[in-house]
Amino acid sequence: MSETLLIDQSASKKEKYEALIPQIKALISTESDITANLANVSAALKEAMNFFWVGFYIVKNDELVLGPFQGPIACTRIKKGKGVCGTAWQNAETILVPNVDQFPGHIACSSASKSEIVVPVIKSGSVEMILDVDSDKLNDFDSNDQIYLEKLCAYISEKI
Repeated sequence: MSETLLIDQSASKKEKYEALIPQIKALISTESDITANLANVSAALKEAMNFFWVGFYIVKNDELVLGPFQGPIACTRIKKGKGVCGTAWQNAETILVPNVDQFPGHIACSSASKSEIVVPVIKSGSVEMILDVDSDKLNDFDSNDQIYLEKLCAYISEKI
């Protein structure tokens, strides 16, 4: 596959995801290196969906450690149960936050982040990493984001 995304920026969010997810799958389907794949997934999501920050935190030695991402510099390590990412890891479930300032214990890596969605990548019942997506707009994420990002993370879990 070409490393060029074909996304109609005038399309609805749902239509963008429906065009994007197959392109991401094709992009990473033949690559075995997880770092390369996570980097391309981050870049594709940021470019196609115009998110503020997109990246992965990988479970290492009972911490989430920053992995491939696109956007401003980020927190490097997050403890289980801390912030949105650590809570999603602890609960092994997606968390959609309309206003990060109202999330108890939110870790502000960037004051420009206003809303967030965090999706765990689960393999054999264990959270291996999480996908963290931030927006610089309040209430920017909805059920479309959750549905399609969960599908993407399920695909990623097959690749690791």
